[in-house]
Amino acid sequence: MDCATEKVANAGIPSIADPSLPLIDSYTYHSPTPTALGPYILGVDEAGRGPVLGPMVYGVAYCPVAYKESLEKLGFADSKTLTAQVRSSLLETLGSDPPNLGWSVRVLSPKAISAGMLRRPPVNLNQQSQAATVLLIREVLARGIQLSEVYVDALGKTGPYQEYLSSLFPDISFTVTAKADQKFKIVGAASVAAKVTRDAWIEGWVYEELHAPSSGVTEGTTTAATTATAKASVQTRWAGETGSGYPSDPKTQAWIKNSLDPTFGYPSLVRFSWATIKVVLEKDAHPVEWIDDGQASLIKAFESGTGRDKDRCAVARDLSLKSVNTL
Repeated sequence: MDCATEKVANAGIPSIADPSLPLIDSYTYHSPTPTALGPYILGVDEAGRGPVLGPMVYGVAYCPVAYKESLEKLGFADSKTLTAQVRSSLLETLGSDPPNLGWSVRVLSPKAISAGMLRRPPVNLNQQSQAATVLLIREVLARGIQLSEVYVDALGKTGPYQEYLSSLFPDISFTVTAKADQKFKIVGAASVAAKVTRDAWIEGWVYEELHAPSSGVTEGTTTAATTATAKASVQTRWAGETGSGYPSDPKTQAWIKNSLDPTFGYPSLVRFSWATIKVVLEKDAHPVEWIDDGQASLIKAFESGTGRDKDRCAVARDLSLKSVNTL
């Protein structure tokens, strides 16, 4: 996808500040704060939990309790049941009544998702999802919105999650349930905000690896030509359709297969913590042995030993230990 197409794909999406820049860090977007009197209801939903490519986006939408009847007539529903054109139109609807309607998204970059899941101890996807939800609720409250009811779309066991959220916000009535985006219009609105934002990022993805700023050093003609050729080669490899990003999608599978660089792996569009990617890297990428500075020092000290110290470990040599009896 060229730069012109990328900009068009993301144009007009308020939650993407600058579509010409790559998504590196996670961030939060808030619409203008509604001014109508409360209390308010708020819905929470996500887009992109399962895909192996791209960000996961958590969305919230909120309106006064007194606005419920009007909300029912606006057409919000589970975003997956709507066409892209309808979703875009509904996002505009979310912004069409600023005194009564507000929305926010928390965009978790694929790099951040992977970093959390691969750290020790890991921060799994459920924990990252909960953190995004709590952050959005806290920030909406901080904007002066009085929340009385919150509806959350969730997978798995909903009871413990509902209890957890209630313990953090005891003054709010929580309803955590599966298919909440079908049951509650305010969750459908949140679903639209999350889905439109994620789709715009995917469709207009700007590769961080091809967007590196100039170092300020003037390159020679040969070096510049070589760099341009290398970038063109990489861009060609990544140019195929990514599909939905779900591991079961044939287009996504083809992109994963064709985009692999055996030495450098994949661009930061990919969630490296997913088993799908780990399997491909282990099977088709070059094996790498990582040695930290401490290990390297010990290996060097051991290998530099001579004479009677040749086969002794670095610690024994440094402490002049001849046998364990010395200890």
